[in-house]
Amino acid sequence: MTKGVTGELAGLELPVERGCPFAPPAAYEQLREQAPINKVRLASGGEAWWVSGHEEARTVLVDGRFSSDKRKDGFPLFTLDAATLQQLRSQPPLMLGMDGAEHSAARRPVIGEFTVKRLAALRPRIQAIVDRFIDDLLAADQRPVDLVQALSLPVPSLVICELLGVPYTDHDFFQSRTTMMVRRTSLEDRRRAFAELRAYIDDLITRKESEPSDDLFGRQIARQRQEGTLDHAGLVSLAFLLLTAGHETTANMISLGVVGLLTHPEQLALIKADPDRTPMAVEELLRYFTIADGVTSRLATEDVEIGGVSIKAGEGVIVSALSANWDPAAFKDPTDLDVERGARHHLAFGFGPHQCLGQNLARMELQIVFDTLFRRIPALRLAVPVDDLPFKSDAVIYGAHELPVTW
Repeated sequence: MTKGVTGELAGLELPVERGCPFAPPAAYEQLREQAPINKVRLASGGEAWWVSGHEEARTVLVDGRFSSDKRKDGFPLFTLDAATLQQLRSQPPLMLGMDGAEHSAARRPVIGEFTVKRLAALRPRIQAIVDRFIDDLLAADQRPVDLVQALSLPVPSLVICELLGVPYTDHDFFQSRTTMMVRRTSLEDRRRAFAELRAYIDDLITRKESEPSDDLFGRQIARQRQEGTLDHAGLVSLAFLLLTAGHETTANMISLGVVGLLTHPEQLALIKADPDRTPMAVEELLRYFTIADGVTSRLATEDVEIGGVSIKAGEGVIVSALSANWDPAAFKDPTDLDVERGARHHLAFGFGPHQCLGQNLARMELQIVFDTLFRRIPALRLAVPVDDLPFKSDAVIYGAHELPVTW
């Protein structure tokens, strides 16, 4: 059975920008209502299956017959061109682009660094980092203050630098390159940013191989040496993934979480009255915004039937986590921001074997930031109307370019 887009949606090219700063594009809801799996056209050219139902999305993400290897012919990339594909194929794959045993072997040695128990030991340090930047925020000479630059970006950047062993003094460099890579700007700019950041990380790992330090990268180098499996290129790919993903996504969620709570004061009042609600609030904000929509792509390696739809070997599949997280079949009244929803079955961190490695760290950072920020600055408010905020409609990772606040 094959389902294609019909009616006015037939000419739609994906991805579609969010028309509202919060809600998914209206076209996503229309696609999901038409069918949870549709064949669509991509703005980069070609077609792919668009999976927008929550149940169907989870099914795809756990099925080993769908490959994550972006180097394969036919893999659905939103910004695919010959030069980008060549760049991907010239580098060792990131962990997100590995399959099966190769993926498990790469993930297994690192996952222990991100367990809830291990990260709990970092809580006092993360709290100190958050307090430091809020101290600086309160001491600002002028208002409004851009919360992105004052808090959202520096907190996860400093945390991930200390965890990985990256000099924080280099944060301007890696932040700017990461920002360029995830924006839908010129392909040339993105490729240059990728190459420059990759070269920086290559040099960083080379230096750590000469003088291993007590940090995640240093421990990986020491382990590989002991096992006789030192893999410089693999370490560079791991470092590239952890550094870029470890600050960009959390930074955007801090900003959007603040916007979401400030524009829903009745929800903010609930966590102010009872901080034990904050973990549930974090889950709801992750579901509500789903900042990394459409980056969960797969390629069918054999014929598969999902939800009554026949997907052929060699066809691309894009799971829309944003649409799935607003699926009324999985979340009652999904358009409502409800910090007491308590639904952790959202797909903001993905699902299955490729589920986000750093999700426990992200959750902890978000909880600490929201609790501390609204406790220490209870009168915090947006300095401009929400519709005037510059949201990242031009980026693969959603967020806000700036967030002017006052109190």
